[in-house]
Amino acid sequence: VSTQSTGSSGINAEYGKQENMLTQSLAQLKGVQSRFVESQECVAKMSKKDLGKPILVPLTSSMYVPGELANTETVLVDIGTGYHVKMDIAAAKQYFDRIIEYITKKMEVVQKNLVEKDKLRQVTTDILQLKLQAQVQQQQQQAS
Repeated sequence: VSTQSTGSSGINAEYGKQENMLTQSLAQLKGVQSRFVESQECVAKMSKKDLGKPILVPLTSSMYVPGELANTETVLVDIGTGYHVKMDIAAAKQYFDRIIEYITKKMEVVQKNLVEKDKLRQVTTDILQLKLQAQVQQQQQQAS
């Protein structure tokens, strides 16, 4: 009896680890998605009347320097691993649309996997409990 209950807690622990990993992945994807949505909104708000406006230019993630908006026709878009591409506003909007859609699909896959893992854990726990009950009943019958 104690071997099965230990096995059950081991299985629950393994499912718990997998669910935690999926939950962390989902949270990371949500963070990335929100940064792209924010970037998309900033690009969408740019207009010719913003030309010459003072802005803060990021040098690093925590250091900014004052600057002036010199061009409202094109933007530099960080496409990952330190690469930046100069795009016109329409192309940048399309890029953000595509990347947000891609991340959203990945989030849906992770969410689906998370739900499936939870169902599997529940089914496995139920089966182990039924087997444990059957074993206890069998032992009680043999003792009688």
